Amino acid sequence: MADAVGTQILVDDTRRAVFKFTNISDGTGETGVVKIDVSTLSSYLGEACTGVSIQRIDAITVGMGLNILWDATADVLVMSFGDAEFVSFDFSRFGGLINNAGAGKTGDVSFTTVGATAGDRYTVVLEVLKYY
Repeated sequence: MADAVGTQILVDDTRRAVFKFTNISDGTGETGVVKIDVSTLSSYLGEACTGVSIQRIDAITVGMGLNILWDATADVLVMSFGDAEFVSFDFSRFGGLINNAGAGKTGDVSFTTVGATAGDRYTVVLEVLKYY
């Protein structure tokens, strides 16, 4: 078996995108799973999206922790949540969380769960600004 995961794109326009991610774990968990693949986002005047900045995070974790990562050769931690948290962060007033990954930076965002057991779950809504 595998975790029951879902990805819903709520908005994908020329400047921003909003995503909703869910996971109900069977105990397997996730490791470095790409959740936002910038190459699949809508383009602007023929230019492909090459990266995003995180403007807003709304998340709830139940029973497992969650790490949000910038995808790279060595992933870079964006934010970490404990095993029973409800959080709401708005980073837009200073331009958002910028991808500071180094070598092998893809522009993508990935998730890794921490301590997942059967029945644990998360829901995350991410709002991002797109770069070209």
